[in-house]
Amino acid sequence: MQKYLHIFGCWAVIVKLHPTNDMYEPNETPNSLQNDKLKIKINSDENPYPSTHIQQKFLKPRKLTSYFIVFIESGSITYKLDLQEITLKDGHLLFAMPNQVFTPPYKADNLKYFKVLFDENTLALLPQQFPFIVNPLNSQTIIFDNAARQRVRMSFEILNQILYIDKHQADTEIILAYLNSLLVELNSAYFKNKEPINISDTNLSKFIEFKLAVETHLTEQPSINTIAEKLALTTNSLYRIVKEYSGVSPKDFFTNRLMIEAQRKLHYSTLSVKELAYELGFNDPDYFSRVFKKCTGKSIREFLETQQDLSRE
Repeated sequence: MQKYLHIFGCWAVIVKLHPTNDMYEPNETPNSLQNDKLKIKINSDENPYPSTHIQQKFLKPRKLTSYFIVFIESGSITYKLDLQEITLKDGHLLFAMPNQVFTPPYKADNLKYFKVLFDENTLALLPQQFPFIVNPLNSQTIIFDNAARQRVRMSFEILNQILYIDKHQADTEIILAYLNSLLVELNSAYFKNKEPINISDTNLSKFIEFKLAVETHLTEQPSINTIAEKLALTTNSLYRIVKEYSGVSPKDFFTNRLMIEAQRKLHYSTLSVKELAYELGFNDPDYFSRVFKKCTGKSIREFLETQQDLSRE
């Protein structure tokens, strides 16, 4: 069962599936609308699985255009995110961000889960910020203690009730309030499961600002000095903060992020190496190719051949 909620020009989706349902990511732009006010689309649990041909189309890698969160209530399933396999089990949660390359998994038996998608505009409507959503600690899975797991499941169930079970449409404010409550739980659990850290710590805030600056200006390739100035930091202070939270220098962090983007684009686009180099802000395609091999351990041709081999498995 899927339901699409249109909130002030943005899409929020909440899905509750039982063991007989598949695990395909829902289309983020519905092509048929049943309610002009909330732009809601509903699919029945009893819809049959697509044909094998359609399944293969759904299972192809795609670039996410919204935030994606999946919580496994029971069972086990493996996702592929930015070419890395991530296995989720009972009580595990995975979150992903826009622009990451996402490959939906094959259907799994005896699986119960909740899934929610929302975009930047939806996030902006919430009354507070959630540092976990940009993954400052480089771990996109969350494992809950028993108490938090029950609260998270309850938050999903309430959203599910509001969006699927209730016959009357809930006010936008109510939906946003429960989405906010869910993200508060996830934010708290994200940091709790890592090394002790003060979430309001200035260094962490600056690291998050740095990550956002990298995402915003990625293809412009600004100098580290320019970024430091925008963050009101010295280059030495920025180096220390980025090294503390990522384990690498700001320059290496930026380069690694560029190479992740390169791998994403090689995975889902048909750009030539020269076109890709220019799109990522490199003036010299040969230099781009050398940086790619240094960071990934493979030439671009070797990388593409590896991906082709994996697609045949």
